[in-house]
Amino acid sequence: MSAEAADREAATSSRPCTPPQTSWFEFLLEEALLEQHLQKPSPDPPPVQLIVQFLEQASKPSVNEQNQVQPPPDNKRNRILKLLALKVAAHLKWDLDVLEKSLSVPVLNMLLNELLCISKVPPGTKHVDVDLSSLPPTTAMAILLYNRWAIRTIVQSSFPVKQVKPGPPQLNVMSQMQQEKELTENILKVLKEQAADSILVLEGALKLNKDLYVHTIRTLDLLAMEPGMVNGETESSTAGLKISAEEIQCQVCYDLGAIYFQQGSTNAAVHENAKEKFFRTKELVAKNGASSLHFTIDEERLAGYCQACGVLTSSSDDASQQATPYSQIHSCMKSGNYQDLVKIFLEDNLTLSLPVQFRQSVLRELFQKAQQGNDSLDEVCFKVCVCNTVCDVLQGRTIDIQFCQLFLKPSKEKIDFLLEVCSRSIDLENASEALKRKMAAFLKNLCLGLEDLQLVFMISSHDLFIKLLKDDERKLLIDQMRKRSPRINLCTKPVTSFYDIPASASVNIGQLEHQLILSVDPWRIRQILIELHGMTSERQFWTISNKWEVPNVYGNVILGIKDNLTRDLVYILMAKGLHCCAIKDFVHAKQLFAACLELVTEFSPKLRQVMLNEMLLLDIYTHEAGAGVSGERPPSDLISRVRGYLEMRVPDIPLRQVIAEECVAFLLNWRENEYLTMQVPLPLVQTNPYVKLGQLLAATCKELPGPKESRRTAKDLWEVVVQICSVSNQHKRGNDGRVSLIKHRESTLGIMYRCFMGIPFFFFLQEPLVLTTILSLFVKLHNVREDIVNDIAAEHISIWPSSIPNLQSVDFEAVAVTVKELVSYALTINANNHFWLIIQADIYFATNQYSAALHYYLQAGAVCSDFFNKMVPPDVYTDQVIKRMIKCCSLLNCHTQVAILCQFLREVDYKTAFKALQEQNSHDAMDSYYEYIWDVTILEYLTYLHHKRGETDKRQIAIKAIGQTELNASNPEEVLQLAAQRRKKKFLQAMAKLYF
Repeated sequence: MSAEAADREAATSSRPCTPPQTSWFEFLLEEALLEQHLQKPSPDPPPVQLIVQFLEQASKPSVNEQNQVQPPPDNKRNRILKLLALKVAAHLKWDLDVLEKSLSVPVLNMLLNELLCISKVPPGTKHVDVDLSSLPPTTAMAILLYNRWAIRTIVQSSFPVKQVKPGPPQLNVMSQMQQEKELTENILKVLKEQAADSILVLEGALKLNKDLYVHTIRTLDLLAMEPGMVNGETESSTAGLKISAEEIQCQVCYDLGAIYFQQGSTNAAVHENAKEKFFRTKELVAKNGASSLHFTIDEERLAGYCQACGVLTSSSDDASQQATPYSQIHSCMKSGNYQDLVKIFLEDNLTLSLPVQFRQSVLRELFQKAQQGNDSLDEVCFKVCVCNTVCDVLQGRTIDIQFCQLFLKPSKEKIDFLLEVCSRSIDLENASEALKRKMAAFLKNLCLGLEDLQLVFMISSHDLFIKLLKDDERKLLIDQMRKRSPRINLCTKPVTSFYDIPASASVNIGQLEHQLILSVDPWRIRQILIELHGMTSERQFWTISNKWEVPNVYGNVILGIKDNLTRDLVYILMAKGLHCCAIKDFVHAKQLFAACLELVTEFSPKLRQVMLNEMLLLDIYTHEAGAGVSGERPPSDLISRVRGYLEMRVPDIPLRQVIAEECVAFLLNWRENEYLTMQVPLPLVQTNPYVKLGQLLAATCKELPGPKESRRTAKDLWEVVVQICSVSNQHKRGNDGRVSLIKHRESTLGIMYRCFMGIPFFFFLQEPLVLTTILSLFVKLHNVREDIVNDIAAEHISIWPSSIPNLQSVDFEAVAVTVKELVSYALTINANNHFWLIIQADIYFATNQYSAALHYYLQAGAVCSDFFNKMVPPDVYTDQVIKRMIKCCSLLNCHTQVAILCQFLREVDYKTAFKALQEQNSHDAMDSYYEYIWDVTILEYLTYLHHKRGETDKRQIAIKAIGQTELNASNPEEVLQLAAQRRKKKFLQAMAKLYF
């Protein structure tokens, strides 16, 4: 090691903080080494913490022979220690920014008091009573430094401080922290009492207009010599580091501005003072720069102060203030000049300089004033809201609800202003295509949302609209507006009665068709159809709306009705009823179906049964969406009707497949397993594949869990599902004469293929046990394939056979799709089922989506352990799950997480952990995770590894982790387990916050 390196190591080590047993000779040797380092032009300054060590040693109280605590003695050793602390600060050029970041308030207070003392400032003297111009330059500078620090500390104490999360409780550390906190509060109290004096001292410093000098290592050495030499060179004008008058003014103005700004919340005149000081600082920074050897001004913070002062002060002659839109808006709001306010917002739509949060806050303030009774502000609120909305559109944000509310009653004036804002907010010549598309889409949607055709014409004939939309787009928009169904607004006045319709026949028919489309009252629909058929007999009114859809199986029967009026009425009532059912408007659906049932009962038994079936499905939906949500069982009458539907044997009745699916799913969801397994008629099982599947599912669930001998039904269910998922290969000759190989579904259960693909019977199931059973079956079927690399785990998976005779016949791609769809659907039923979450995680793991897999593995553990505050059950975090989490972290290059997870295994996987820790390209927090390691072997390996690499800081972190008493191998097993569990909890919670 070179001599220079040895000196630097000696200077930066903690050895100057000598323990009591260190010899005086060694202490003086260390002092000499530090001085040698300080005097060399080294790029590495000594650590600021040396100041703390020196002052702590110098301020240690002594104990006399009677064991009484005495103040620290004023001996040579303590004076040298204090001088060493001052030398370190002098080496740092007395930069308060550096000192404040590293030293606590008590330590910095002690240091600056020592500076005052060595600079010959009499103790107890009020600085405000001292004439700075008559003092030696270094003494005056010491007073300035102390008072600047006092002001800065008061300002800093007013800022909110983020609380540091406490570590493990240690009584001695907590006691020391409490003492330091109390000492800091006492010093702040004194500083605040003397704040007025400190401000006067700094104001006086601005009048000095002469250069000052700050102590250097050399001047401090001269002061430490014999008393006779003190008043020589150290008091001359050339001793120390020169600080120019402009530098002093820049520092003092900035610090005074900060304290004035803090005090100005209750006094506007003080804000004026702050503004004056900050603007003076800005001038000096522009002239001399923001940095010097002695200080650095944060220009961004200074700019923020200047901007805030410009807004909060009310002077109107400052050109820089008027240049900022913030100050202009503040002035407009204060004076009530809302016309200029709207103009500013309108101009900013082009520049986009105002943040969206600021725009919204101004609008909120206007709304509050309007709600307090100022009706004249309604128009201003609308105009500002329009400006904000157009700005949101151009920046791709969603339109605010306030705009929709203000635009409920559009008028010509509102449309005119909106078009003006749109035109002035986009420069068509220079705007990008994306910006033009956004504006075009906004105007297009605006047209579609308006009912008044005159207002629509105003927009569509505007120059901006014509330039943004091509001819084809405009024609398509007009066609859409002709075909669209007007919106139903329940708040508006009732639809005009047809007695008030004008006499023109075409207008009369159009108005009646309009009412027919909107109405959901069956008797009103009947009355309108009678009126329409009285006017013309050539029209088929069931075709006037493309939203009226009836299943083909019903449509063929309905359209066979010979009477035109009856046919239209039955078709429209059923179509509207099915639509209401689809949008969960069950009340109107029931009214429409009841009216249709009453109508068809008179002439068609077939359609009567159809309506009874549809009303049964409606009642199932109504119960599931109502009382069924809270777990209330359906009435026995509904269960009897469901059974009756399944056992029905009426010939030639058109049936919808979804009703059979819903009925069987209904019985399974409400655990009617006894009926499905014991009471259902055998012919029904043989003819209805859904009943067969429901019977097998019910029987399998009924036997869970049970001995293997009783799982015959599980095997039967397995064979049925395998047959559903099977394909047979057949040769077919194509049009070109060549033979091609195609996949052909088995026809025995062909109707069931819809369930398998997902339109699905399985997706009507909601009973957790039934869902778990069918999910585990498909998971097992997925795992059976030969080329599977990563199995998916599931509950009750062991009840299914482990092989398939004809493996090539199964469409495993479709099986994989079904597993994904089923688990996603199951999690919509219960997002906290940890077994389903593990399945979802395994699917993502198998498809190489490792981040998503970790998300669901962690979520599964969180839901069953109160967010890891309790122990995760071992049947959830099995060794297989932990190993997959390890692999996910490894492939995501989070190697420290890998090492920690290796501890979770029943037998710690040291090989994987050590290999992971050897990786240097890790994407996780690395050494900040060491506190979660409880395995001493891994920590010892980390210590060795960092020592080998020369990573001293990380090695110290590992040593600190291994040195915790609760990890001592001599501790009882309960203590070690508690330490491991506590670290598991914190690590998993940290991982959850990372991946959730």
